[in-house]
Amino acid sequence: METSTTSNPNVPNYPRIMIGLSRGQEEPDASLVAAEARELGYDFIILPIAFPNYRRFLFEQLVDSVDIKETKFMEEWRKGQPFCREDLVVKNAGQVSNWINLDSLDYNIRINSEVILRQQLTWIGHIGITAALIPFPSDSFMNYARCINSIFGTVSYINMWIKIPLVLEDETLGSKETVTWERWNKFRTLCENHVRLSIVLEVTQNLPEDNILDRWFAEPIKAIFLPTTIFLSNAKGFPVLSKRHQAFVRKLIKYKPHFVIECAADGPNHASGGLSAYQEYVHHLHRTMPELTPVEQFALGYHDFLQSPLQPLMDNLESSTYEVFEKDSTKYALYEKAIHHALLDHTTGSEEMILEAAEKAQKRVRVYAIEKNPSAFVTLQNKKAEIWGDKVTIVFSDMRSWKAPEKADILVSELLGSFGDNELSPECLDGAQKFLKADGISIPASYTAFISPISSSKLHNEVAAYKDLAHFETPYVVMFQSACELAKPCQIWSFEHPNRNIAVDEDGNPINNYHNTRYSKMTFNIRESGILHGIAGYFESILYKDIMLSIHPDTHSIDMLSWFPIFFPLKIPIYLPSNTVLDINFWRLTNSHKVWYEWCVDPSLPLGYETVSFSPSAIHNSLGRSSWIGL
Repeated sequence: METSTTSNPNVPNYPRIMIGLSRGQEEPDASLVAAEARELGYDFIILPIAFPNYRRFLFEQLVDSVDIKETKFMEEWRKGQPFCREDLVVKNAGQVSNWINLDSLDYNIRINSEVILRQQLTWIGHIGITAALIPFPSDSFMNYARCINSIFGTVSYINMWIKIPLVLEDETLGSKETVTWERWNKFRTLCENHVRLSIVLEVTQNLPEDNILDRWFAEPIKAIFLPTTIFLSNAKGFPVLSKRHQAFVRKLIKYKPHFVIECAADGPNHASGGLSAYQEYVHHLHRTMPELTPVEQFALGYHDFLQSPLQPLMDNLESSTYEVFEKDSTKYALYEKAIHHALLDHTTGSEEMILEAAEKAQKRVRVYAIEKNPSAFVTLQNKKAEIWGDKVTIVFSDMRSWKAPEKADILVSELLGSFGDNELSPECLDGAQKFLKADGISIPASYTAFISPISSSKLHNEVAAYKDLAHFETPYVVMFQSACELAKPCQIWSFEHPNRNIAVDEDGNPINNYHNTRYSKMTFNIRESGILHGIAGYFESILYKDIMLSIHPDTHSIDMLSWFPIFFPLKIPIYLPSNTVLDINFWRLTNSHKVWYEWCVDPSLPLGYETVSFSPSAIHNSLGRSSWIGL
């Protein structure tokens, strides 16, 4: 029982997209460009803050026949002179000049670039723009990163959107598919992974492999640039995208970025449709998005939203929580199928006799419904009075302490959590199996936990916003969207029921809970470099024989809604180079009153005949100091 405790918000299937225009003009007339964009159906325009002539300050060139090298003009300008109104393209533009060079070997150019950067960012902050578009860093960018990071520390209201191409085209080395992500990752690391640093992703003619593309979905993408040069021409000369580009753009739409059509100053690249054809085509892709699946519809509004796992054993759940779970017809159908087949196997006679016995429960089947939640028990009383009658005996009790009047053939429970065992199903069923016959059946019969390394700057920032250790040592139920698995999930442990091997006391209860502790170390091979932000958790459960329900990405039960995955954060993100060997250590531990998880990671790189460990994490949640599940 691991989704939200409130009903799904009423939001449309896909958000409306905003599409802007960037003309690349050296000296644009802002009013004319804005009017043209509106007529062409664009929502906004991208313009530079200053005209190219403002470069005179970068190179200390002549101004009105005054040699600024021979006067104090330059030093006064560096001190904080205002813009001249003739230097500004438009009062509300937000694109920082791409000709500044903060890592120039020339001292004056480097200093002047920093002054210009601060001057432009101060201006856009003054006029109320909250985000600035800054250039893609060159291969040398230490001072650039330092300047941006220092601005974050002094200007609290500006977000930086850095333009990053998917592929860096190099005249000597050809396409570089991984360089741009590596450069972005280094830049944001130098900027202390600041939450106000985001990406404007430029889609290139050549697209990387899918596993490299997927890495970008874990990053904070705010806008997408679509150059007109990447569009093909259809039979009528109108711009279209290749099928692979279409698929990528459709996937991006789900992340709600702005789109920007970027074209040369001299106009469109295609014979038909003019500039409006590009935004019309992107809107066409948006309108023809495939219908959302029931799971996707249910998850709207919950993507990347951190929720604390439920504790139904320790807490009494609200009725709204039960109402959410009751919407999951897939789960109930699977349980019904498992019970049906268990009855067939466990009862003599024909199938028709068994079904008739199930309908006439007072004669052939006795059903006990055990509930410890006093409020939920009132609901059971109402159902018994209005629907069930004598077919069901309702019992107000904790299943672990109930004294059953007779042994049961089948024990049905739904105590599964997003990690399988994280709602204490093992402990509950260990206590309840004493009223199960020697050949009795438990539904579910088993459940298995899986983990995988995951990258998600969004989830990390959400946890970091709490500014304490406890939240980094707490697992969260979350519907992943802005995330990327760095390797496929691996199984770490399983539980089976009934467990006939545990030692019990005279009342049939387990003497202790050590048999439910677990430890596992799994090794993952990281093919492409990435940032490790945490560990994703999933489960599979065998209800009966071959009847399985699952939230494992590869075996997920179709249209099942009841569980989102679970996320175990890492306090400090870890950069994993390509071909890293990653060991993840996981524990399920217990004492007399609680169960908790501990986890840590240990990455290493093979170097010749040796394997060198680097950046191991601390063991998170030692002794359950931050998060635990109460017995």
